[in-house]
Formats: sequence, C-alpha cells, structure tokens
Amino acid sequence: MWKAYQDMREANYKGADKYFHAKGNFDAAQRGPGGKWIAGVISDAREGWQGGVSGRGAEDSAADQEANKWGRNGGDPNKYRPKGLPDKY
Repeated sequence: MWKAYQDMREANYKGADKYFHAKGNFDAAQRGPGGKWIAGVISDAREGWQGGVSGRGAEDSAADQEANKWGRNGGDPNKYRPKGLPDKY
C-alpha cells in the first residue's frame, strides 16, 4: 500500500486516486490473508478519518472504499485507471 501511495504522490495525476486505492489494496491482498486483512484495517481507518474529520465528504470516501474493496478482493485495478496515466504506474 505504501508503494501505491508513493506512486500516487509522484504521478500527481488528476483522476488517478481510485486507481491507486485499488492498486494498493490489490498488492497488499496478493501477500496473503494477513495482507488482505491489514489493507482493510488501513483503508477503513483512513476513509473513516477522511470522510468524517477532514471534511472531504462521504461520497468521495464511499467511492474510495469501493475501489479499496475491488482491489482487495482481487479485482483488476485497471478498472479505475484513468486515460493517459503513464505506463510506469
């Protein structure tokens, strides 16, 4: 998940947020049941904070969680990949 976060910051690409959410959760889940579990814990904590405390909004947080769950359950992160995002990511 940390690598996906770093890549998201580096890419700084509009509309790529959900892709990196899905990618980070997908990568963590590929490490086994513990990776899948901790990805859920981290994602829930992050979205709980961002959706409530930060004032970012429940809709955006719910969309992030959808992408998190998609990746964590083995879904292809490219479902959320925006056009034009460099192949590096």
